[in-house]
Amino acid sequence: MSYLDQISSPTLLIDEKITRANLQRMADKAKRHGKKLVPHWKTAQSREIGRWAQEYGISEVTASSIKLAEYLCGQGWKNIHIAFPFNIREISRLNRLAESQNLSVQIVNTSTAQALANQLAQAVGFFIEIDAGYGRTGVPISDFETIDEILKIAKTSPNLHFKGFYLHPGHTYYGVDKSKIHEESREALHLLKSKYRQSYPELVTRIGDTPGCAVMEEFGDVDELGPGNFVFFDLMQVELGSCAKEDVSVCLAVPVVDISLERKEILVHGGGVHLAKDVLVNDDGSKNFGEVVLLNENGWIIPSHRSFLKSISQEHGVIKASNELLANVKVGDLLGILPVHSCMTADCMGEYLSLDGKIIDHAEGCH
Repeated sequence: MSYLDQISSPTLLIDEKITRANLQRMADKAKRHGKKLVPHWKTAQSREIGRWAQEYGISEVTASSIKLAEYLCGQGWKNIHIAFPFNIREISRLNRLAESQNLSVQIVNTSTAQALANQLAQAVGFFIEIDAGYGRTGVPISDFETIDEILKIAKTSPNLHFKGFYLHPGHTYYGVDKSKIHEESREALHLLKSKYRQSYPELVTRIGDTPGCAVMEEFGDVDELGPGNFVFFDLMQVELGSCAKEDVSVCLAVPVVDISLERKEILVHGGGVHLAKDVLVNDDGSKNFGEVVLLNENGWIIPSHRSFLKSISQEHGVIKASNELLANVKVGDLLGILPVHSCMTADCMGEYLSLDGKIIDHAEGCH
C-alpha cells in the first residue's frame, strides 16, 4: 500500500534519503575542518532519526530540555547536553538521569551554579553559555567576573565539571551580515579559550546555529559545531541561503476540502495546530505560511509554478493557488506544504510518516 493511502488528515512526511544527505553533508563538513559535530536535536526530537545520525559518526547530541534529554537517554549517546539555561527546580530529575547517562547542562548565572554545586548527587558536566551579541541569554562576553565566579563555585563540588563555552549566535537568523556575526562569535570563543586554557587545558568551545554552520567555511579554533535545523531545513533556511528547497526533508501532507476558482484559493485541512504560525513575507508584502509541493509515490516534487499558504487559523489553511495548480486539483486530493519552521511543525505534529509507510517517533508523540 502506498504511504499516500494511509493519509486522511494532516500528516508530517519525512524523506529519509534527503534527511540522511543533510546529516552526511554536515558530518563531512565537520570532519573536513577537524571539528566534532554535536547536533541540536530540538529539530528532529526522534530516537529513530538519532540512529541514522549515529551511522555518520555522530556520538553526542544536544537537547533543548531535560524532558527531551530524558527521552534520548539509553540510546547510545556518549553525552547529552541540555542547551537551555538550567532550571534548578529540575535538579532531582537531573540526578536521576545522570545515574545512567552522561549529561551536561548550561549555566548562565552564579545562582544556578551554586544550586547545582549544593545539590548534585551525580557527576554532571557544564558549559557556560556566552552572549556575544544575540541578547537572548548567556553571560556577556566581557563579564569575566561572572565567569570566574561560576568556575570558582564549580570547584567546590566534586560533581560539577567544567567542559567549556557554548555560544548560539541566533542573530544570524535576523542579521544581514551573517559572515560578520559568525566571525565575531568565533573571535569571542577564541578570546575565552586563550584566557582560560591554561587553567582548564581540556576546555572546548561550541558554536551552534544552522545558518553559520551550513554556509561558513572558516571556524578558527572552535572545537565543536552544534547546529540543529540542518537535519530537515525549512523555508526560513532557504530564505537565509543555508540550503535549497530540494534540501528540505519534511513536508506536511494536507487534504483539500474546498476550491474557489473565482478567488484562486484552495482550502485545506492544515493550520496553526499543525504548522505553528511562523511566517515569511513575500516581496509584495503578503504572508507566506508554507509553500505547496506536489505529492507522488516517491515523495514530492517542487512545481515550477508557485502556490503558498496565504493564511492559517487553528485547523484551516488557505492556499493562494497558481493557475496550473487550480487546473489539476480536486476536493479530496492531498497537497504537500513545505514548512516555514520545521522544528515547530515537527513539535506540533508529534510523529513522522516515512515514504515507505512507517511511523517514525517524535518525543512529543510518545507520552
